[in-house]
Amino acid sequence: MSRKHPYVGLPDRQFWKKDPGIKAPIRFDPVSPPPFQLTRRDKIITAGSCFAQHIARVLSEAKFTHLIAEKPHAMVPPDVAKAHNYGMFSARYGNVYTARQLRQLFQRAYGNFEPKAEGWKMPDGSGVVDPFRPQIQPGGFRSQEELNQDRKQHLAAVRYALENANVLVFTLGLTECWADVEDGAVYPVAPGVAGGSYDPKTTEFKNFDEVETYRDLQAALAFARKKNPKLKIILTVSPVPLNATFEDRHVAVSTTWSKAVLRIAAEKATKKFQNCVYFPSYEIITSPQTRSRYYDEDRREVLEEGVSHVMELFFKHFTNATPQQRGASEDERPGRRAALQRAAAAQKKRAQGASAKQRAKAAELRKARQAKNQPAQDAHTDKMEALNKVLCDEELLDNSED
Repeated sequence: MSRKHPYVGLPDRQFWKKDPGIKAPIRFDPVSPPPFQLTRRDKIITAGSCFAQHIARVLSEAKFTHLIAEKPHAMVPPDVAKAHNYGMFSARYGNVYTARQLRQLFQRAYGNFEPKAEGWKMPDGSGVVDPFRPQIQPGGFRSQEELNQDRKQHLAAVRYALENANVLVFTLGLTECWADVEDGAVYPVAPGVAGGSYDPKTTEFKNFDEVETYRDLQAALAFARKKNPKLKIILTVSPVPLNATFEDRHVAVSTTWSKAVLRIAAEKATKKFQNCVYFPSYEIITSPQTRSRYYDEDRREVLEEGVSHVMELFFKHFTNATPQQRGASEDERPGRRAALQRAAAAQKKRAQGASAKQRAKAAELRKARQAKNQPAQDAHTDKMEALNKVLCDEELLDNSED
């Protein structure tokens, strides 16, 4: 018996009106069955935009093997290591926003591309920063020689990570970037933002379209597979909007254009490579089903509640681990965490509405409680803010002269 039309019998997930997330945001699940599963034995490397740092953090918290190839010296205290951005990603490459940046990172690691750019001078002239990871070293490097030595160690760590990983998770973040006019080396931010000085004669603006982005992504993934043929690949797109655009239009319009380009490139890559899958973290955060509830008050940063929703679906589809099996506490389970997050957000909003005098008085009271070793009433808010804090080169962009 023939069907009335070709849509008869298709799964409910392929029909908008039948999605359970319309009535219950926490039930929104746009993830398709992946072609492979992950275990705690799999060595996972992460790279990408600011949002990728949340993925790396939660994988580590869940006791999965987030492969850290670039580690601090054993004598370095944990807080100092964290301040110097060790463990944020598999190596200290900082934010890798564009597919071109990922491609060149791999090329640089194996000596296939040697940019001519040297360290950018710090604004106060006290040292230099690495133009390819300008915020990775607080206070910068003391000299070009120190930067060169650190970069040599860093690129060796990139090679180790790529060759020893079972899984690569890459989060595409931007299409806009700045490039050296002479050799095409791309930077995560423009010279002058986090070091160096801007000269339009030596640096040009780039905004890669879907053809260029896919070409770079394809080249980067092919390079990775050549070094590690069994590498599984998970691609995501960051749900974080652009902080600023150099295009002469509203930043919201540039954000939509950029995310569309990235989404197309990621989709085409999954068609090109086997064991390469797209994970819809972008859709989970931005879709109408979630009512924009996962964005902070700036409508840009993703709240921990949103990260939790994303990662619960990641574990659900890519692993067989339940929250209990992953050792998650009661506070880390979706319902409880969501409730706590909403309470924290409400408290934060109340605090922001208080007068300067009230805030000062509240600060004094918190300080007094801490002196008596008593827990502060907003401890959960502090915890959430710490979790949401990520290294973001793009965050430095501003149109003021200061």
